[in-house]
Amino acid sequence: MARLVIVSNRVALPGEKRAGGLAVAVKAALRGRSGVWCGWSGRTTEETPEAPEVIDGRNITYVALDLSVADHQEYYNGFANSVLWPLLHYRVDLQEYTRADLSGYIRVNSYFADQVSKILRPDDIIWVHDFHLMRLALELRARGHDNPIGFFLHIPCPPPDIVQALPKNQETLGALAAFDLVGFQTDNDTDNYGKYLETLGATPSRDGRYFEIDGRRVQIDTFPVGIETAIYARAARAAAHSAFIKDMLASLGGRKLLLGVDRLDYSKGIVQRLQAFEHLLEERPQWRGAATFLQITPKSREMAAGYKEMEDLVTGLVGSINGQYGEAAWTPIRYVNRSYSRKQLAGIYRCAQAALVTPLRDGMNLVAKEFVAAQDETDPGV
Repeated sequence: MARLVIVSNRVALPGEKRAGGLAVAVKAALRGRSGVWCGWSGRTTEETPEAPEVIDGRNITYVALDLSVADHQEYYNGFANSVLWPLLHYRVDLQEYTRADLSGYIRVNSYFADQVSKILRPDDIIWVHDFHLMRLALELRARGHDNPIGFFLHIPCPPPDIVQALPKNQETLGALAAFDLVGFQTDNDTDNYGKYLETLGATPSRDGRYFEIDGRRVQIDTFPVGIETAIYARAARAAAHSAFIKDMLASLGGRKLLLGVDRLDYSKGIVQRLQAFEHLLEERPQWRGAATFLQITPKSREMAAGYKEMEDLVTGLVGSINGQYGEAAWTPIRYVNRSYSRKQLAGIYRCAQAALVTPLRDGMNLVAKEFVAAQDETDPGV
């Protein structure tokens, strides 16, 4: 069996408890086979080191790359999170494009390619994840590697007129044509990228899933991310009996639990969700004191465009609603800026009467799937 080499912006090292969908999906893909997972360690240094940290796990070899402070700022905080993230979520107005950040993005993709190139075998299959590394296949081809290379975009792909609002878009989204297979979450995303390839001069096949461009053939298709439902359901059943969940339920005093779980991000519709809850309390007074809304919102990308304003807006709105409708013995909204483990979240999902999943734009929001999988069939939430 060919070895699978996975490359992503971050690598979840052994012992790290990362609850994100990518970490869960990658570990599931590598279960039962040998492979390599390469990505940023999460550490920054004054200068980018030459040698990565290599950790041998049971069946996974982890290759952890450090980044220089400048690389991290330009590639990650700058181009990836302040340009590509808003653009791909249809928020052209929030882009903060600079040539220096694009240069940093290209430089770090080249650095990743240098490090991956050192460990590749001729029969390896390479699987690259997400918008941080759109140029990786192009860089690996330039180094002489003809391995099969796939790419998966975990977030939306907008139509060509939005993509073309990005200066030098051919060097980023256009570079995806160097992959053999490019995957998306929805048919709409796949169709949008196919239309974009045509603006670059690509010739589509009759079914619109293969494109000839620059002497290469690239396939695009839809591969919605799922969860391991049975495993998650078992985890939720077990977690529901934990001391953590019992304490939380006791604190509710028999009130119904409404739930939102999202990173602090303008794409998640958190403000609109809070406004909807406020409207409920205003128009349906019987819900005052009868339900508590728990919004779990770990901070993310604080250095990127628009996030401080988003944090201030959400915090202010929570305070306003609690101040207007709260009582001495009841707080309408519990707003928590921290992460919980997958086990803890599974238990919270199982106990909630309703989950509000309201993204304005999203790839494949796994909270909805996890919430459904976690439910007690005899008393399910909605």
